[in-house]
Amino acid sequence: MKNSKANTEELSVEETLTQLQALIEKMESSEMPLDESLAAFETGIELTRRAQKALGEAEQKVKLLLAEEGEPVLADMPTNDGG
Repeated sequence: MKNSKANTEELSVEETLTQLQALIEKMESSEMPLDESLAAFETGIELTRRAQKALGEAEQKVKLLLAEEGEPVLADMPTNDGG
């Protein structure tokens, strides 16, 4: 799992989600050593943050495009982080 951050920065949102799902399935279906589990968890966190960032940027772009067209701007979507 070395260089996982560099690898995740080049992925599309779809690729990121696919890798995250594969990682979750691997972690759930096997008994990994602690160091490998921690590395997989770290990669999972990086993939999750990458996907959240990309989706947030897409949402902002949609809001901007709608505002430019004179359409009502979408209300902020509720998040799972209590905000």
